[in-house]
Amino acid sequence: MPSLLYIAADLVAIGVLVLGLYRSRHGRKDLVVSFLGANVGVLAVAAALAGVSPTASLGVGLGLFGVLSIIRLRSTELEQHDVAYFFSSLALGLIAGLGVQPAWLAAALMALPVLVLAVVDHPRFMGGARRQRIVVDRAITGEQELTDHLRDLLGAEPQRMTVVETDQIRDLTVVDVTYRVPRAGQRPTNRRPDAGPVAPAVRPVPAPAEISPAPVTAATR
Repeated sequence: MPSLLYIAADLVAIGVLVLGLYRSRHGRKDLVVSFLGANVGVLAVAAALAGVSPTASLGVGLGLFGVLSIIRLRSTELEQHDVAYFFSSLALGLIAGLGVQPAWLAAALMALPVLVLAVVDHPRFMGGARRQRIVVDRAITGEQELTDHLRDLLGAEPQRMTVVETDQIRDLTVVDVTYRVPRAGQRPTNRRPDAGPVAPAVRPVPAPAEISPAPVTAATR
């Protein structure tokens, strides 16, 4: 049976993970409720089973971990970072509920997913990387032609692309593309490499200012 120290440590860890990191970076209220509910639920069940049999609590806890994961992942479509936060929430509840000994090991294991997500989910970590599924309005079978078209469309250099579907009847191509957006102050790469040198920009010459005629006054005798 875990002590109140383990329960308090779990509440602190899940609070930092969900309320401190996830809410400020992604801000989905429904998933915040889901993460907190799953964490506290796993903690309560694992803590209750730990007082009956340590072996049974471990097996049931891992089984509960898997069942909740399947239910959660099948209920709605989640982004990959949402999946990472969900599994971390379950792991925190399971570690605290089982009362892993010694206490310093439990604290280290609970702090590990929080620290990892704090680093790898930071906006500056691979901040320029993007991924999209794009439907091109024509069927393109040539890889180089498709790369050139995506470069012109995105204004960035495609790093990896996977053709999902090429439909010559409906004349479209579905492709998953990973690319990197240009940095601040860097001109976007929206031209083909073989397009030749860029012509220098010519500033327009300002038009001469109009000269209004002087007013004519009648001479008086």
